[in-house]
Amino acid sequence: MHTPPLPARDPLWRMTATEQAAAVRDGRISAVELVDSHLERIAEADPQVNAVTQLLAERARESAAELDRRRAAGEELGPLAGVPFTVKETTAIEGVPTTYGTPRFRDLVAQADAPPVARLRAAGAVPIGHSNMPTLILAGMHPRSELFGETRNPWDPEVTPGGTSGGDGVAVATGMAALGLGNDSGGSIRIPAQFCGVAGLKPTSGRFPADHRMAGPDDPGPASQNLVVDGPLARSVRDLRGAYEVLAGADPRDPRALPVPAYGPALPGPVKVAVVADPGGQGVHPAIRAAVERAADALRDAGYDVREVQDAPRLDEALDAYGRITLTEFSAAWPVVRTLLGEGGDRYIQLAMDRTEPASVPELMKLMGTWLNIRRSWAEFLDAYPLLLGPVFTEPPVEPGLESRDAAGRDRVALGMRMCTATSFVGVPGVAVPTGLVDGVPAGVQIVGRAFREDLCLDAAQAVEDRLGVLTPVDPRPARMR
Repeated sequence: MHTPPLPARDPLWRMTATEQAAAVRDGRISAVELVDSHLERIAEADPQVNAVTQLLAERARESAAELDRRRAAGEELGPLAGVPFTVKETTAIEGVPTTYGTPRFRDLVAQADAPPVARLRAAGAVPIGHSNMPTLILAGMHPRSELFGETRNPWDPEVTPGGTSGGDGVAVATGMAALGLGNDSGGSIRIPAQFCGVAGLKPTSGRFPADHRMAGPDDPGPASQNLVVDGPLARSVRDLRGAYEVLAGADPRDPRALPVPAYGPALPGPVKVAVVADPGGQGVHPAIRAAVERAADALRDAGYDVREVQDAPRLDEALDAYGRITLTEFSAAWPVVRTLLGEGGDRYIQLAMDRTEPASVPELMKLMGTWLNIRRSWAEFLDAYPLLLGPVFTEPPVEPGLESRDAAGRDRVALGMRMCTATSFVGVPGVAVPTGLVDGVPAGVQIVGRAFREDLCLDAAQAVEDRLGVLTPVDPRPARMR
């Protein structure tokens, strides 16, 4: 059957990832044409936002040409055929340095793709470049690295695009890539999703295989093992779902990844959604409260049983235990690690360490029990309410580097991301979805679910997106004159 060609009005990079893959699979466009369109967009947009760090133009064209050869030979291509994606500087692409944004690792060439990169590539997606982040992920929330400089928010360069996966958020929002592969241990996917106006998925711990070893064969400690999860960013929830289906599942390279089905059983009756607009009762900006209310109304309209509840379980305890466990783990290596962060790059972690003494061995053992006990409380809460709707960050996008300026700035940012921190601590999935623009910058919410029920989160996020719309791609705004 003859397939009609695509209209020539819009550049190919404006298509959704789902549309791009379908067009490559059925021959309406070639994978090379699709990659070239994104390379043209990068040349146009990236000088203004500085999100793509190591551009893989020729490698991407070669991968695309191989896809075109396979299709011409009659081979069926994968579900993400030809879709360009960016990869955070923490995550290995075979033959490319995994720099973590520090000059010390500029020549640390990866010997193999990290598991999520391999999964996306096996589905036909094409890595088009690495993406920027804070140096070593530790220099703060704002994506500014020693090696690659500062990434700017395309909606307003005077505010941060969020992080630490901010390079991916900006690349996806501006159309330089259809998908981004970031990671999240306390909001690092969901915050740039909110600040850049895209969708982002933090999966359940153990849902996607990953490899978070740094510059050697040794694995990190328990906090890094259990808190850090890789996940996708996309311009639409449908595209996010496509990446989720590819990334999920067990892998011998990561014994943490479990063979849990990507989709669970349907729940009886209207799904209950607990609304927590102001986690911990510590204040929320009116624009973010309004975003939560808009999303709640959208879910009610879609048939969900939406109920306001007093609060999320044991929020303050979760935040305290998260901080003590992670800082205790960092403390042994901190004297060496801080030397890799560049001038001022150590301020974000040091400001926290000045407040929190490392735990003793007995204290740490007790904290590990507290961790499990808080997870138990969340499991019981989510048994009653399969979904929780709340803020990603309780303010609109803040100024770049606020979290590293002084103790007050760090406290403000830590407070803003508190729902992200708590949900990372208990290991449950969350989908960030936009709700519209407020004063010219995006607002959004997150929908949190039971462990391994990303499907329920994605369904609810789709219901919100269907009613409130998609914000991107966006053309970068120039910096204001000072």
